[in-house]
Amino acid sequence: MAGDDLFITDREAMGEKVEMSHEEVVHIAELSPHEKELEKKLRRRIDSLIMPLVILVYLMNYIDRNNYAAAKLQGLEQDLGLTGTQYETGLSVLFVGYILMQVPSNLLLNYIGRPSLYLGCFVIAWGTVSALTSQVKSYGGIVACRFILGLVEAPFFAGVLFYLSKWYTRKELALRMSIFYSGSLLSGAFGNLIAAGILHGLAGKRGISAWQWLYIIEGSLTVTIGIVICFILPDFPQTWSMLPPEMQAVANRRLAIEAAEADVDEGGGMSQLKGVKMAFSDIKTYILALAYMGITGASGFQNFFPTLTETLGYNETISLLLVAPPYVFMVVYSMVHSHMSDRFGNRFWFFVYPIPISIVGFVIFMTTDKFGPRYFSFFLMIFVFAQNGTLYSWISNAIPRPPAKRAAAYAFINSVGNSASIWTPYTYNSTDAPYYRLALGVCIALQTLGALMACTLALYMRHQNQQLARLENEDAVLTAKDLRRLQRTAEVEGIDIAAARRLQKGFRYML
Repeated sequence: MAGDDLFITDREAMGEKVEMSHEEVVHIAELSPHEKELEKKLRRRIDSLIMPLVILVYLMNYIDRNNYAAAKLQGLEQDLGLTGTQYETGLSVLFVGYILMQVPSNLLLNYIGRPSLYLGCFVIAWGTVSALTSQVKSYGGIVACRFILGLVEAPFFAGVLFYLSKWYTRKELALRMSIFYSGSLLSGAFGNLIAAGILHGLAGKRGISAWQWLYIIEGSLTVTIGIVICFILPDFPQTWSMLPPEMQAVANRRLAIEAAEADVDEGGGMSQLKGVKMAFSDIKTYILALAYMGITGASGFQNFFPTLTETLGYNETISLLLVAPPYVFMVVYSMVHSHMSDRFGNRFWFFVYPIPISIVGFVIFMTTDKFGPRYFSFFLMIFVFAQNGTLYSWISNAIPRPPAKRAAAYAFINSVGNSASIWTPYTYNSTDAPYYRLALGVCIALQTLGALMACTLALYMRHQNQQLARLENEDAVLTAKDLRRLQRTAEVEGIDIAAARRLQKGFRYML
């Protein structure tokens, strides 16, 4: 009588081994007062070192990826002789390479277990590619550079989402994900400010065009930051030498308590493949992927933001400067938004309410001519970015453990989401200026898709929570698979199987 279909009662499997007092059960299911004090110190250490580093790198990630849009206003199209849809192809081909690397990269990151070296080396690689893009002379050259840039940028974003989920609990993630995502929003503001400064001060210096200076300067900065990451970024709690053993234990234990099992894989390379299978067999992975595709596709206007602001009637420098205020506004707003999401313990409503606001923004831009309403529409359209931090933390809440599954899910969701960036650039036709009704109509449709997926996910997870409530019954049956998972948790936590079973009590998916 072996196999996953074998059912063993909780009492038969464990009841005779250990009898636990109420105090012992409470101790297992939550941190002790001393551990809670250590947790506060741990959180401060993580916030003061890890968050600034990943924000800085994400800032450069988006700057290096999106300087293509700024370069368009600085003469890239004319210098390379781009015609027709060639600019859009250069934009979209980055995401082909980006998607191809997502899942294998995240699984490799989880298997290697050295985010500092793995991510740091890729940061150096994409900074180098970005700097060398300044030397391209043709359409083929820019397409090749953009494709390679996508390959070497791919490990960072999904990798960091997975990396942060190894440090923070689900109640802490939304705000941290929003803080992390602020790097991309800041890049939208400062990247275009830098581009405006280069256009004004360096255009033609030493015989180099403004867009070439843009790639050289920003790529060189990224390489420097990548070197710093290799030496400074901690890997995981259990391997951070500057973290006392007692604090390492708290770092791992608080995640185990929250997820009702230890945050570890079974071990060996096969567990990575098993993680892929688990992620692909969970319907939540596909729902979240489609929801993210809705966000990513609807936010595609950021790749044409300078082009959209140019329709307001100002020169290239002013058009670049006008991009910054909406991004700065959203940096501040998204922090408040995500803090409230964490405080109320809710993901669904905080994902959904920005959708009608952004849709109103798209409609205003499509139907008005005056500067005031059109510029105000950017502040509404950009509400789509408030959804990102919420969705990133929702992924971790919906697919908590084990790490190999979470790594594969993050990568797959990011791949599907960014697939919208391959085809949406072709909807921004120059013949549709200044209203771009086709492109913004697609944005509205994608936001609607996101709303439908959020509703579906909330209903499905509510059903799962009802099942978890039933399993809290002491007499509920357990499969052999359940027992193996409990045994793994017991070994990591240094407790017996009965105590590991107690960890299951009270766990619910956050809606």
